[in-house]
Amino acid sequence: MIKKKLLASVAVLAMMSMMPAGNVMTREGKTTIINTTSLARDVEGYNGQTPLKIYIENNKIVKVEALPNNETPKYFAKVKKNLLVKWVDMPVNKAAKAKIDGVTGATFSSKAVKENVKRGVQYYKKNKKH
Repeated sequence: MIKKKLLASVAVLAMMSMMPAGNVMTREGKTTIINTTSLARDVEGYNGQTPLKIYIENNKIVKVEALPNNETPKYFAKVKKNLLVKWVDMPVNKAAKAKIDGVTGATFSSKAVKENVKRGVQYYKKNKKH
């Protein structure tokens, strides 16, 4: 019974990974939200993917939010507190090229987060409605 449930779960996850990334860019009022889950599947921190939601208004990042991940909570808390805020109020053109220092002790997580932001911003720039 457990084996069947596990196989069913694996099959669902496999099918989801093949689905198009239709939910990458959504809107809530004036805010465009980029979800990097499918944009950065190959980007991994210390314990796997570190997907983000990037909130953009008027071509400026207003918030970066970490989505569920398997990073070590103690270290990823530092990333949330000290790294995600670095992009707030930054124009997307600058964010795409910004050289931002990572968090000491959370090197892999920091690199993954920075790559997620970079890909999210690039996707936004390419697909935003003018």
